Amino acid sequence: MERLAKHEAFEMEVLQWFRSKGLLSSLVFGGGTMLRLCHEMPRYSIDMDFWFYKEVEYKSFYHQLENLISHEYDVTDMQNKFYSILVEIRKRVGSPKLKIEIRKSLAAGGTTEEKIAFSPHFATQVLVRGFTLNQMFKSKVSALLDRVEIRDAFDLEFLARRGVDLDLSQQEKKKIIERLRGFTKRDFSVKLGSVLLSEVRGYYNQKRFTYLEEKLTFDKWST
Repeated sequence: MERLAKHEAFEMEVLQWFRSKGLLSSLVFGGGTMLRLCHEMPRYSIDMDFWFYKEVEYKSFYHQLENLISHEYDVTDMQNKFYSILVEIRKRVGSPKLKIEIRKSLAAGGTTEEKIAFSPHFATQVLVRGFTLNQMFKSKVSALLDRVEIRDAFDLEFLARRGVDLDLSQQEKKKIIERLRGFTKRDFSVKLGSVLLSEVRGYYNQKRFTYLEEKLTFDKWST
């Protein structure tokens, strides 16, 4: 956990650096790291995901970022791909790497809001624009059905516990329940357990995704 805590502090440092350079004005923060840093989700996330908030010239943005970040960090990989900008950095040679992906798509109107990113492992808070919880729920449903990663199921349960409306078709609810029941004991103890805060790790080893499954089942029969 100490390694993950230090990595989270690095994520916050980079987020603060993005703001200091004016880069966040064009971006929307999303993904599991946004849920962790802006909503206290009890799961560590090791990479950073952004989307564009407003129209920019992608090539110019890429070169600006490349020039700025190479003076601050050790850049181990940087690519201007068709659908996204990929960056991998570390503080110094031998230290852990942080992967950053900036997708070349605009956030739809009404799907974002201002948030405060913070961490118990970093002294400063950072103002960001991030996706709403309702939008994150839609994204996480798509992710779980596409790639079947246990972290996406955990994020869905977290969002459900936060009161997000489970606006799903009966077919989607059925598929999600199938995914939830397909995770193994090792998935919970190792894949998920290795990134959960200690205070919730035991609960998920025992209860798994009972809460989310029951909520989906109840909603299924009450609609």
